[in-house]
Amino acid sequence: MQIRVLFFGALKELTGRSSETIDLPNGARVNDLLAHYAGKFPRFGALRQSLAVSVNEEYSPPDRALVAEDEVGVLPPVSGGTPDAITVGDEAELRGEIQIVREAISSAAILDRLKRPEDGAAVVFEGVVRDNTRGRRTLYLDYEAYESMALKEMKILAEQAHQRFGVRAVSIIHRLGRLQIGETSVLIVVTSVHRAAGFEACRWIIDTLKKTVPIWKKEYFEDGAVWADGEPFPKEMKHPGGTSGEQPASK
Repeated sequence: MQIRVLFFGALKELTGRSSETIDLPNGARVNDLLAHYAGKFPRFGALRQSLAVSVNEEYSPPDRALVAEDEVGVLPPVSGGTPDAITVGDEAELRGEIQIVREAISSAAILDRLKRPEDGAAVVFEGVVRDNTRGRRTLYLDYEAYESMALKEMKILAEQAHQRFGVRAVSIIHRLGRLQIGETSVLIVVTSVHRAAGFEACRWIIDTLKKTVPIWKKEYFEDGAVWADGEPFPKEMKHPGGTSGEQPASK
């Protein structure tokens, strides 16, 4: 059976491709696919314990059985679509925008669209490209994503923030492509009746986004470039729906 495989971030450079279609025997599982690449690329095997895997845009355990035409994303730890807004929730009122964009993010315009008279607080977080990393002068950054899956995961975060913190509205905007020093890479806006809920929700969203949303950044310095190290995937990302006896691939 044929399986489409997608590679992101440092894995693109390791394998020399962003995607390919491979043939696997009927009944093959995610672990079999990972073993295939570990045998083909020695460094892949060394990274295997830090990877995560998606099947058809959902995080999946290593013992999941594959079927013909599945799309498997092999995902390194994340660092951090369409340009059209996606309304979060089914209500007629705007509860937020989930976007992946390639142009400059207008924070003021997004905040103005989100605020309502009943809001007592509007909390804004902007992730901004800084000019250094671990003592090395940064020239610029490049961001890439598994865009369709990233949008789904961002929408899930917004919905979970509504449920966990009781906030009224959430917007999450992430930019891809080349970003210069001082430009905004990610914007989160949370509006709520009370400030405490807004602060807590905003902090939770950015901390979780950096671990679970498949977006990666490459940092360019005067003396070279590297893919930014990501945080380890949460256990539930590696073992969605349960665990298996073998370690899952992780990002």
